[in-house]
Amino acid sequence: MSEYRTGQGWDVHRLVAGRPLILGGVTIPSEFGLEGHSDADVLAHAIIDAILGAAAMGDIGMHFPDTDPRWKDCDSLMLLQQTQAMAVARGYHIVNVDSTVILERPKLKDHREAIRQRLADTLGLELDRISVKFKTAEKVGPVGEGRSAEAQAVVSLQRMGSGPFRES
Repeated sequence: MSEYRTGQGWDVHRLVAGRPLILGGVTIPSEFGLEGHSDADVLAHAIIDAILGAAAMGDIGMHFPDTDPRWKDCDSLMLLQQTQAMAVARGYHIVNVDSTVILERPKLKDHREAIRQRLADTLGLELDRISVKFKTAEKVGPVGEGRSAEAQAVVSLQRMGSGPFRES
Protein backbone atom coordinates (compact mmCIF):
# COMPACT_ATOMS: atom_id res chain seq x y z
CA MET A 1 0.00 0.00 0.00
CA SER A 2 1.22 3.50 -0.71
CA GLU A 3 0.16 6.87 0.63
CA TYR A 4 -0.03 10.04 -1.45
CA ARG A 5 0.01 13.54 -0.01
CA THR A 6 -0.26 16.96 -1.61
CA GLY A 7 1.15 20.20 -0.26
CA GLN A 8 0.65 23.78 -1.35
CA GLY A 9 3.27 26.51 -0.99
CA TRP A 10 3.27 30.26 -1.54
CA ASP A 11 5.89 32.96 -1.13
CA VAL A 12 6.32 36.66 -1.89
CA HIS A 13 9.33 38.98 -1.86
CA ARG A 14 9.75 42.69 -2.58
CA LEU A 15 11.63 43.74 -5.71
CA VAL A 16 14.67 45.93 -5.04
CA ALA A 17 17.60 47.37 -6.97
CA GLY A 18 21.06 45.95 -6.36
CA ARG A 19 20.07 42.31 -5.81
CA PRO A 20 20.12 39.45 -8.30
CA LEU A 21 16.82 38.03 -9.55
CA ILE A 22 17.08 34.31 -8.81
CA LEU A 23 14.23 31.96 -9.69
CA GLY A 24 14.55 28.22 -9.31
CA GLY A 25 18.30 28.64 -8.87
CA VAL A 26 18.70 30.48 -12.17
CA THR A 27 19.90 34.10 -12.22
CA ILE A 28 17.65 36.08 -14.56
CA PRO A 29 19.08 39.21 -16.24
CA SER A 30 17.24 42.13 -14.64
CA GLU A 31 17.86 45.60 -13.20
CA PHE A 32 16.26 44.45 -9.90
CA GLY A 33 16.11 41.39 -7.71
CA LEU A 34 14.30 40.01 -4.71
CA GLU A 35 14.83 41.23 -1.16
CA GLY A 36 15.25 38.62 1.55
CA HIS A 37 17.47 37.05 4.19
CA SER A 38 18.64 34.24 1.90
CA ASP A 39 19.02 34.66 -1.86
CA ALA A 40 15.22 35.31 -1.82
CA ASP A 41 14.44 32.69 -4.49
CA VAL A 42 10.66 33.00 -4.26
CA LEU A 43 10.11 29.90 -6.42
CA ALA A 44 12.37 27.63 -4.37
CA HIS A 45 10.72 28.93 -1.19
CA ALA A 46 7.23 28.10 -2.45
CA ILE A 47 8.35 24.57 -3.38
CA ILE A 48 9.96 24.15 0.05
CA ASP A 49 6.69 25.12 1.75
CA ALA A 50 4.74 22.73 -0.49
CA ILE A 51 7.02 19.81 0.46
CA LEU A 52 6.83 20.70 4.14
CA GLY A 53 3.05 21.02 3.93
CA ALA A 54 2.60 17.67 2.22
CA ALA A 55 4.71 15.96 4.89
CA ALA A 56 2.99 17.89 7.72
CA MET A 57 6.31 19.41 8.81
CA GLY A 58 5.33 23.06 9.21
CA ASP A 59 6.72 25.84 7.04
CA ILE A 60 10.00 27.30 5.83
CA GLY A 61 10.26 29.74 8.75
CA MET A 62 10.23 26.89 11.27
CA HIS A 63 13.22 25.17 9.68
CA PHE A 64 15.16 28.08 8.16
CA PRO A 65 14.24 31.20 10.17
CA ASP A 66 15.33 34.58 8.85
CA THR A 67 16.70 35.34 12.30
CA ASP A 68 19.38 32.64 11.94
CA PRO A 69 22.66 33.97 10.50
CA ARG A 70 23.37 30.54 8.94
CA TRP A 71 20.78 31.28 6.25
CA LYS A 72 21.98 34.84 5.43
CA ASP A 73 22.46 35.08 1.63
CA CYS A 74 22.37 31.28 1.35
CA ASP A 75 21.48 29.44 -1.85
CA SER A 76 17.80 28.49 -1.61
CA LEU A 77 18.44 25.34 -3.63
CA MET A 78 20.52 24.10 -0.70
CA LEU A 79 17.49 24.70 1.52
CA LEU A 80 15.36 22.85 -1.03
CA GLN A 81 17.73 19.85 -0.91
CA GLN A 82 17.66 19.85 2.89
CA THR A 83 13.87 19.99 2.86
CA GLN A 84 13.71 17.06 0.45
CA ALA A 85 16.09 15.12 2.73
CA MET A 86 13.77 15.77 5.69
CA ALA A 87 10.83 14.40 3.72
CA VAL A 88 12.86 11.37 2.60
CA ALA A 89 13.78 10.71 6.25
CA ARG A 90 10.04 10.39 6.91
CA GLY A 91 9.69 7.91 4.06
CA TYR A 92 8.40 10.26 1.35
CA HIS A 93 9.63 10.88 -2.15
CA ILE A 94 8.51 13.63 -4.52
CA VAL A 95 6.19 12.52 -7.29
CA ASN A 96 5.92 15.89 -9.03
CA VAL A 97 6.14 19.67 -8.65
CA ASP A 98 3.74 22.12 -10.28
CA SER A 99 4.63 25.77 -9.81
CA THR A 100 3.79 29.28 -10.96
CA VAL A 101 5.84 32.47 -10.75
CA ILE A 102 3.85 35.72 -10.82
CA LEU A 103 6.00 38.65 -11.94
CA GLU A 104 5.15 41.61 -14.14
CA ARG A 105 8.61 41.88 -15.72
CA PRO A 106 11.02 40.75 -17.01
CA LYS A 107 9.36 38.17 -19.22
CA LEU A 108 10.50 34.73 -18.14
CA LYS A 109 9.46 32.33 -20.92
CA ASP A 110 12.98 32.05 -22.33
CA HIS A 111 14.23 30.80 -18.93
CA ARG A 112 11.61 28.08 -18.37
CA GLU A 113 13.72 25.10 -19.44
CA ALA A 114 16.80 26.24 -17.51
CA ILE A 115 14.71 26.67 -14.35
CA ARG A 116 12.99 23.31 -14.80
CA GLN A 117 16.33 21.59 -15.38
CA ARG A 118 17.96 23.22 -12.36
CA LEU A 119 15.06 22.18 -10.13
CA ALA A 120 15.04 18.65 -11.56
CA ASP A 121 18.80 18.32 -10.98
CA THR A 122 18.50 19.68 -7.44
CA LEU A 123 15.70 17.28 -6.53
CA GLY A 124 17.06 14.31 -8.51
CA LEU A 125 13.86 14.10 -10.54
CA GLU A 126 13.14 13.53 -14.20
CA LEU A 127 12.44 16.76 -16.06
CA ASP A 128 8.86 15.71 -16.84
CA ARG A 129 8.08 15.80 -13.10
CA ILE A 130 8.76 19.55 -12.86
CA SER A 131 6.30 22.14 -14.17
CA VAL A 132 7.05 25.86 -14.07
CA LYS A 133 4.52 28.40 -15.34
CA PHE A 134 4.78 32.18 -15.57
CA LYS A 135 2.02 34.72 -15.13
CA THR A 136 1.71 38.47 -14.76
CA ALA A 137 -0.71 40.15 -12.37
CA GLU A 138 -2.18 42.28 -15.17
CA LYS A 139 -0.94 45.46 -13.47
CA VAL A 140 -3.08 44.73 -10.37
CA GLY A 141 -1.77 44.82 -6.79
CA PRO A 142 1.86 44.88 -5.63
CA VAL A 143 3.01 42.33 -8.22
CA GLY A 144 1.22 44.10 -11.05
CA GLU A 145 2.66 47.43 -9.93
CA GLY A 146 6.17 45.95 -10.11
CA ARG A 147 6.81 46.07 -6.36
CA SER A 148 6.98 42.33 -5.65
CA ALA A 149 7.07 38.81 -7.06
CA GLU A 150 5.10 35.78 -5.93
CA ALA A 151 5.35 32.06 -6.47
CA GLN A 152 2.94 29.21 -5.84
CA ALA A 153 3.70 25.51 -5.83
CA VAL A 154 1.93 22.21 -5.42
CA VAL A 155 3.96 19.12 -4.60
CA SER A 156 2.79 15.51 -4.49
CA LEU A 157 4.61 13.09 -2.22
CA GLN A 158 4.37 9.31 -2.03
CA ARG A 159 5.22 7.05 0.90
CA MET A 160 5.39 3.34 0.33
CA GLY A 161 4.10 0.76 2.80
CA SER A 162 2.03 3.00 5.04
CA GLY A 163 -1.61 3.70 5.59
CA PRO A 164 -3.47 6.84 6.60
CA PHE A 165 -4.70 5.43 9.93
CA ARG A 166 -3.14 5.49 13.36
CA GLU A 167 -2.59 2.26 15.16
CA SER A 168 -4.57 1.95 18.41
